[in-house]
Amino acid sequence: MAASAALASRALQPPRRHFALRPPRSRAATTSTAAPRPRRQGALAVAAGSTRCCRARAVATEGLSADPSFPERDDRALSGPVERPEADVIVIGSGIGGLCCAGLLARYNQDVLVLESHDRPGGAAHSFDIKGFNFDSGPSLFSGFQSRGPQANPLAQVLDALGESVPCASYDSWMVYVPEGQFLSRIGPTDFLKDLEAFVGVDAVQEWKRLLDAVIPMSAVAMALPPLSIRGVKSDGALSAEMVYMFAEWYKPGCMLEYPLEGSGAIIDALVRGIKKFGGRLALRSHVEKILIENGRAVGVKLQSGQIVRAKKAVVSNASMWDTLDLLPSDAVPRSYKDKVKATPQCESFMHLHLGFDVENAREDLGIHHIVVNDWNKGVDGDQNVVLISVPSVLGNGLAPPGKHILHAYTPGTEPFSLWEGLDRKSAEYRKLKEERSEVMWKAVELALGPRFSREKCDVKLVGTPLTHKRFLRRNRGTYGPAIKAGEATFPGQATPIPQLFCCGDSTFPGIGVPAVAASGAIVANTLVSVSQHSELLDAVGI
Repeated sequence: MAASAALASRALQPPRRHFALRPPRSRAATTSTAAPRPRRQGALAVAAGSTRCCRARAVATEGLSADPSFPERDDRALSGPVERPEADVIVIGSGIGGLCCAGLLARYNQDVLVLESHDRPGGAAHSFDIKGFNFDSGPSLFSGFQSRGPQANPLAQVLDALGESVPCASYDSWMVYVPEGQFLSRIGPTDFLKDLEAFVGVDAVQEWKRLLDAVIPMSAVAMALPPLSIRGVKSDGALSAEMVYMFAEWYKPGCMLEYPLEGSGAIIDALVRGIKKFGGRLALRSHVEKILIENGRAVGVKLQSGQIVRAKKAVVSNASMWDTLDLLPSDAVPRSYKDKVKATPQCESFMHLHLGFDVENAREDLGIHHIVVNDWNKGVDGDQNVVLISVPSVLGNGLAPPGKHILHAYTPGTEPFSLWEGLDRKSAEYRKLKEERSEVMWKAVELALGPRFSREKCDVKLVGTPLTHKRFLRRNRGTYGPAIKAGEATFPGQATPIPQLFCCGDSTFPGIGVPAVAASGAIVANTLVSVSQHSELLDAVGI
């Protein structure tokens, strides 16, 4: 039972990575009547030759690649000049948490500037294009985009506030492969209970029912605390309600899973459109080297180029807690805070496999999501024991060339960084380890896709490692985030001991995952404006 519950939980938390993006297809932005007239049309500082922000034809995964010309990331020129180098609020990093924070701040009529090291925004949530295959770099399991009002998903609430939407396909199931067999698992309690009884036993069903009996009634209370309404609270004062709120989303009547029709990069497109609409700015190739502290307060940042960018009200870091600590002058950080960050345990990293192949290279009834568990005795967090697979091209056209599929397989935060630490990425030892550690994903793909699948027939084959995470996402030790266990500790709040310095993203409350990081960004934005401004926004979006 515990393994079944944990498996469902891990599936909710797709990996965070930084790859590359491709130019978005043309589509009209959907606006909301709740959105007021923008205060100004601020221009986004995007890469040269681009007027749209998010998906550029480039690459960032290290290959086993079918394309010998597959380029690696260029570490040169990470810092270009920022026009108008001051703002009310500076946001470091353009992951979903940072973009949600910046979008709401712009909506609140604040002058907000997002600084991003790379030449494209999105962090772990953008898409990248190779040979016409539009891959997700990370998140691929979503829900709640179409929800509105107090019970909406946090990301949906932010998009609604910005007058943006993300067109999605809906579905309600995924395939599960366990040692005892395989089955189609449907979202919601009824079918899952049948699966539990068949594969685990009656005792597991009773245990799961007791959990639902305890959690579902509490969800009615939790719905009175929608994430967009939270401001300035300590994490231990709201964590339980927030977790129940998110859990209940999968067990309310008519719940469905969703996938953006144009890939996860469409989420980034929508958020950056919203930021631009309300006058916010995004500066790419703007690598933050240090957070500036004067008179004990955060007052801006220094870029790698040496340029100083000033913040009148606050600096918000969307980097991990460990990477944020590295940006601060050592003598400006209280010893207790420094020790707490360094002592926080980390989740392990990932192995990734991205494939592009012909539809004839897979079973005809192929579904979008697959979970493979090799050995119950190892647990769902066991080394090389669980593989998650996503094939979003089964939901419609446009993500792959005609007659083709895209696939993303990964081990969910279970790959030890210690195996890779110190390896030269160009060495034979590194290549050999990649082949060995990726084999579990290849075998899982062969199981899910059936006997028609052939590795040799794939048009694109890419393998990512913990070193890929560390290098491209700039994550300390390639980690997924803090390994904070429910009931033993809580995720830190958004405030820090340094006045005017805040954090958002997966190192803060509510935690790891797309809904959680969206909520964290919203909490910071709400905290930085007046109660009356916050109240007006809640009224505008029907909360």
